[in-house]
Order: sequence, then C-alpha cells, then structure tokens
Amino acid sequence: MPLYLKVLIAVVSGAVLGVTFGSDPYLFGLKNEYLGQLGTLVVRLLKALATPLILFAILDGFIRSELSARHGMRLLAICLINVSVAMAIGLAIMNTWSPGTAWAGDLAALTREVESKSPGPLVPPQRAPNVSLNPLSNLAGYVPESLLEPFLKNNVLSIVLLALLGGVALRAVRRSQHAAGDLRGIESLERAVGTVYQVLVQMLEWIILIVPFAVFGVVAQVVGKAGIGVFGILWVFLLTILAGLALHSLVYYPAVAWLFGGKRPSVYLRGGADAILTGLSTNSSLATVPVTLKCLTEKLGVSDRSARLSACVGTNLNNDGITLYEAMTALFLAQAAGYALSLPQQGVVLMASVFAGAGIAGIPEAGLIVLPLVLGAVGLPDAMIAAAIPLILPVDWIIARCRSAVNVMSDMLVAILLDRLESTSADGTDSKQ
Repeated sequence: MPLYLKVLIAVVSGAVLGVTFGSDPYLFGLKNEYLGQLGTLVVRLLKALATPLILFAILDGFIRSELSARHGMRLLAICLINVSVAMAIGLAIMNTWSPGTAWAGDLAALTREVESKSPGPLVPPQRAPNVSLNPLSNLAGYVPESLLEPFLKNNVLSIVLLALLGGVALRAVRRSQHAAGDLRGIESLERAVGTVYQVLVQMLEWIILIVPFAVFGVVAQVVGKAGIGVFGILWVFLLTILAGLALHSLVYYPAVAWLFGGKRPSVYLRGGADAILTGLSTNSSLATVPVTLKCLTEKLGVSDRSARLSACVGTNLNNDGITLYEAMTALFLAQAAGYALSLPQQGVVLMASVFAGAGIAGIPEAGLIVLPLVLGAVGLPDAMIAAAIPLILPVDWIIARCRSAVNVMSDMLVAILLDRLESTSADGTDSKQ
C-alpha cells in the first residue's frame, strides 16, 4: 500500500474518532488528546532530523554536482513568478466576489457565537519572536550567533546559509589541495559527508513508516478539540481561502508542470501524492522534506541536484500557501470591517504578506502567528485585530494544513521546472558542440 493511501486512511479515521468522541475519554480513559501527543512526537522527530538532512544534502550536492549562481537565480525567478500568480489569484477572488462583506457589521456577534460553539477556550498562538515585516530585521534574525543555534531553533534559512557557505568552502579547499597534489584530506571529508547523509536518509525512512499512525493521532486530537460546529458559521471565510489555495495548487501548479515541465497533471499529482498528503496531515513542509525529496527523485524523475536545490535551499522561498493566505485573510477582514482598500493599499497587503512568508518558515502555525502584522500593515485598528483572530481560529487548523500542502506542491513544481531548464540548457550546449 503506498504511503499516500495509508496517510489518507489515517486522516479519515482520525477525523471520525475526533468527531465521535471530541475531548471526552473513551476506551479505558483514553483521550484523543493522548493520541495527538504521541503523534506530535513523531512529527517533532521528523523536524529534528530534517534540519541536519538539509545541511548534509546541500553539502553533498556541492560535492557531487555543480551548483552555480545561475541555478540560484533560476530558483529565485521561478519562486517570484509563482508567488506573483498566487497574489493575482487572491486579488481576483477578493475584488470580484467581495466575500468579506457577508460579515459586515457582524464581527462582534460572530465572535460570540463562535466562542459559544467551540469545545474549549479560543487562545490565539503567541507571536513568534524576531518576526517583523522589515526584510532587513528578518535577515538579521537569520544570521546565527553560534553554529549550534540554527539547529536548536530549527531555523532552516540559517542552516541553508551555513550549508551554502560550507559547500563553497569545500570546493575552495579541493582546488587548493588539487593544486598541491594531495587530495587525501578533502576526499576523506567528502566521504564522511556522503556517509552521514545516507545515514540520515535511512533513519528518516524508518520514521516515515510510522507517519500514518502519527497522522491518525494528530488529526483525532485536532478535530476533537476544534469541533465542527463552527463550520456552519465560518463557511464563507473557509470557502474563500480554500478556493484561492485550490486554484493555485490544483490548477496553476499542474498546468505549469505540464506546459513547462513536461509532467502531465496526473503524473505531477500522483507522483507527489505521498509528499502532498504528508504535508497536509503533519502541517509542516519542513517535516515533509525527506518525503518530498523521495517523491521528486524516485517517482517524478527529477535530478538529484534540482530536487535538493528546491526542497532544501528553496524551502524558505516556496511559501505560496502562507503568502496567499495572509493576503486573502487580510483583505477579507478589511471588507468585513467596512474598510474599502484602494489598489495601492492592497499592494501594501501583498508586500507585507510576502515579507511575512519569508520571515516565518519553520514556525508552527506560522500563518496565524504573523497575521496581526499583516492586518496592522493594512491600517486596521488593534481592537478589531484582537477580535478577528479568535474568530477565524477554530477553522485555522484545516487551512494551516492546506497551506503546508501548497508549500510542498510549490517545492515540487520548482524542482520540476529547474530540472527542465537544466535539461534544456544541456541540450543546447550539446547541440552547439
């Protein structure tokens, strides 16, 4: 049975258990909360191993293949195009449909009704430290004070920067030792890097075998805690956000993968199903990196270099799901509050969403954590922001998982396009020769 089918069965079974028992004890005092705690441990272990995997995957990539500035520029260009399309989709939906007006004048009443139907108190997540809409401030937060700090905090971008610096240094040392006629030292180090990478891959493959059980417990806990009664109240908001995410991930991504990447939609979706459903259920594109790499190289036929460049180096850039969510939610709540935003003001929302997406990778519930920053950039009053966050909190658990799945699909698309560009460049070079 393929992994994606096991995960799908786990999601459905966990949701049924969550709806049936909620937060109440059942078999011998067992609660969905306990299952969720066990499942969370597996997800945490995946994240803990994913960060060193990224480090050694990039280092090993520098050793085994030629990573150049041209590949990096292609990565940036593709990511910029993807996020621009995501923003266009969000603007089109919000300005043609204006769904937020359905809540106009009713925010306070809706909040009270949602709180009455929620199984427990609505507590917004705390704001992540050192996250702002200032790109320079975010950049400063990625420069570590010690080599261990990025791994202790799961700061992916800092690890990527260290890996890139280490990869360039490995090549410089190899050239120096080659000129001296003695490569024994650097070759020993390169073999050690490759061995550690293979060991990490093997460990993660074992852990992935129990991912469906972890998914079952996490979904049971989340559904049992959040309940489903609030969907009847918040369906307009939920439908709006999911429509934007679906158009971008299920229409744009497969179309581009087919037209420009040479992968038919059925191949793109079926080949990446394991990674997509793992990201959807674990709510973490970081924890899904090992599965994403496996899907790209083994099922989609993407070169190892393109897969590592997208899933490891580009993981902080491929945040289309978060940026689209931030922009659409800000515009939705602005409409609900009666704020008629001009196109320049909507442009501010888009830029704030992009900067927020770049500053929060790897943080749990990242999209919801920085949403107040984006809402503040629109000019919404603090009191309205404080009332709006608890209102959408009960359905954020399902949107957050969809955001993670979109981010994983973005990693896959970028890898496919990089691989196609690489093949085209190679064919052009061969033909000239």
